[in-house]
Amino acid sequence: MAVDGMDLVKPIIEKISEKMEKAIGHLEQEFERIRAGRATNHTLEPVRVDSYGALVPLSQVANVSIPEPRMIVVTPWDKSMLKEIEKGIINANLGLNPANDGTVVRVMIPALTEERRKDLCKVVKKEGENAKIAFRTARQDANAELEKLTKENSLSEDRRDNQKQFIQEMIEKFNKTADEKVKLKEKEVMTI
Repeated sequence: MAVDGMDLVKPIIEKISEKMEKAIGHLEQEFERIRAGRATNHTLEPVRVDSYGALVPLSQVANVSIPEPRMIVVTPWDKSMLKEIEKGIINANLGLNPANDGTVVRVMIPALTEERRKDLCKVVKKEGENAKIAFRTARQDANAELEKLTKENSLSEDRRDNQKQFIQEMIEKFNKTADEKVKLKEKEVMTI
């Protein structure tokens, strides 16, 4: 009994679509980490604080707020943690200098120099290219699976070619999405 070619192709299409969505998600995550001279909720994510002998994320020992675009205020739940929070921010090598006033830790986000902005744009472009590499790899894997099905006589050459064309159109759509996200992030980085 012959299996309908679509039954065999559907999981391949779903898998490539999922891989490309993950690549876009990863690109967005990487862009959140690139600070453009403004405070974000993710600016202090890499910070780990020594809390009673264990290194824990900053969010587990304090409340983080952003009262101004270039300032982060960290309010510890236990005032005895102020020094450890300060030390954690410094040790995270984010290029930030925390100031402890005895109640909260204030972190000013320095304005970026023109040179630093250009360097960040290079990082943004590199992350965009990494996403496109992930798309191409997913396409290569899907095309290999389609070829395998054709060799097993489970899929006709016409249907294989149609699916390859469909996959190529998906890739182009995702490439366009990645390019748009790169342009937006570059604009954000270059805006003073």
